[in-house]
Amino acid sequence: MIVKRLYRFMLQSFLPLFLMTFFICLFIVLMQFLWKYIDDLVGKGLEIHVIGELFFYAALTMVPMALPLAILLASLMTFGNLGERFELTAMKASGISLIKSMRPLIVFIILVAIGAFFFQNYVLPVAQTKMWTLLYSVRQKSPELEIPEGVFYDQIPGYNFYVEEKDRESGALYDMMIYDVSRGFENARIILADSGHLKLADDKEHLFLQLHSGEQFENLRENSAGGQSQNQPYRRESFKLKEILLAFDANFNRMDESGMRNQYVGKNIAELQATIDSVSEKVDSIGAIYAKELKESPYLRIPYYRDRVVDNQRVQEPQQPVAMKEPMPVDSIFYKERPGMTPSYLAQALLKAQRVKQDYEFKSYQMDDYRKTIRRHGIEMQKKFTLSFACLIFFFIGAPLGAIIRKGGLGTPLVISVFLFIVYYIIDNTGYKMARDGKLAVWQGMWLSAAVLTPLGVFFTYKAMKDSAVFDIDAYKNFFRRITGKMKRELEVKEFTMQEVEPQEALELLRVLQSSATELSKEYSSMKLPKKIYYLFRRFPLRDNAQGALNDAVDYLSNTRQKNVIRLVNTFPFQLTVRNVSDTLSATYSLINLFENEMARATEADAHEAT
Repeated sequence: MIVKRLYRFMLQSFLPLFLMTFFICLFIVLMQFLWKYIDDLVGKGLEIHVIGELFFYAALTMVPMALPLAILLASLMTFGNLGERFELTAMKASGISLIKSMRPLIVFIILVAIGAFFFQNYVLPVAQTKMWTLLYSVRQKSPELEIPEGVFYDQIPGYNFYVEEKDRESGALYDMMIYDVSRGFENARIILADSGHLKLADDKEHLFLQLHSGEQFENLRENSAGGQSQNQPYRRESFKLKEILLAFDANFNRMDESGMRNQYVGKNIAELQATIDSVSEKVDSIGAIYAKELKESPYLRIPYYRDRVVDNQRVQEPQQPVAMKEPMPVDSIFYKERPGMTPSYLAQALLKAQRVKQDYEFKSYQMDDYRKTIRRHGIEMQKKFTLSFACLIFFFIGAPLGAIIRKGGLGTPLVISVFLFIVYYIIDNTGYKMARDGKLAVWQGMWLSAAVLTPLGVFFTYKAMKDSAVFDIDAYKNFFRRITGKMKRELEVKEFTMQEVEPQEALELLRVLQSSATELSKEYSSMKLPKKIYYLFRRFPLRDNAQGALNDAVDYLSNTRQKNVIRLVNTFPFQLTVRNVSDTLSATYSLINLFENEMARATEADAHEAT
């Protein structure tokens, strides 16, 4: 019963944070999408439902980026809050381990990962097809008709408009200049008008332009004889009223989804695998044909001529070209019968080699396109699985990390999660580009981020289960100080002690320390450098005995009331190493001399009292 309440409590703590962080992350990545494509949306006069539909499909395509970040941030906040309120401590005191408290959330994240796989396989291809089709349709739409003042406006195909001033209320345009280049720049038409109106026709496929009090200049080059005369005729026309109908499609026309559906972004696993198999089979068959042609074709065919005497005259009679199926001695061809044909042979060989090179370069480009198609489809297929695995990894990073840092809220968890996600994104994007360019196998590039983050998740989970102080800087400092022997003791003279220090017992402990430290020093001096490094982190009997003797001496002498003894004890290292054995022996000799002198003075005092 208590366990069921605990599971319900964990789910109630995690789910609201997960939903909140998911929608926040989705909103952030959606704003990134808007910032990236803002130029394609602004000024097009799009209806609200079109923009809403585009944003809906864009939000679906951004789920693979927002979901892992939301799981990481929610797990960090949940376990950080529990640790900050000492609820995790209470669970552990009740005999409930960290893994057991994480069990309901592990089951939930597994279900989320399974759902993410089906989302990637069935929902995402449809969403990506519709989003890219809609985005390309928006790009093709003509911009909204809004002619500015004082600058040329070129968004009407074939025309450039210049308006000096316009009336916002009536829509009247003043001091207009129009360049009509719809028939080409050589047959341009220039129209000047004092005022005018420009309206969109009811069919939204034409513009109705009404001009007042102006002139028109038209080049008549196409009507001149041959079009090459230096004096080109033109026509000048003055008008009080002129009406022009311009072609301008302001409707929003959707593109066909079939073209995008056949791309790799619009396919599920079965379709991706079918495409990979078919293209791979094509590559293998074409490669076999190219290999056979290359193997059976001769290296070079050289025209060969034989001299023949006809009617007392020497003539060249062409013979069958020599087919070289293997390299031949060059001198035997160039100088055997007609040395003067050497330049011709060289020129023909060079042309032949260049043609063969161009032919095989074209074939290699075609094969590269096929291989790129295979890689693209392989990358998309691997993405179906990497999202689910990323959800699991980020949970096993976030939950133990939150239990370790024990900081709730949005401050510290947000900073840590953003940092980890940036690292993940950089590694994942690097692997993706290397797989896309063929520098790594597809599965290696797409699983590179998972391979890097999995050990991190295992490490944090292990440390959280062992209650290790992963982010305690002082613990790391003390560890390295102990290893290097630079950590100093800070013992002080006690005002009250339960056990007084007896010089005789202190001398016994110090002599044991002296003996064991001397043996350790001799052992270290006989060691070679590699062995010293090997034993730096490895235990062995001599060092264990010396370390034990040191700890016993320090524990006993810490109860002394003599300041000079405390000062010498503080020079003892926490951990005996190669570097501090000699210093330990020196401090030990000083303490032995001090206690021997103290015992000698006590003996003399006793003898003096007896006499």
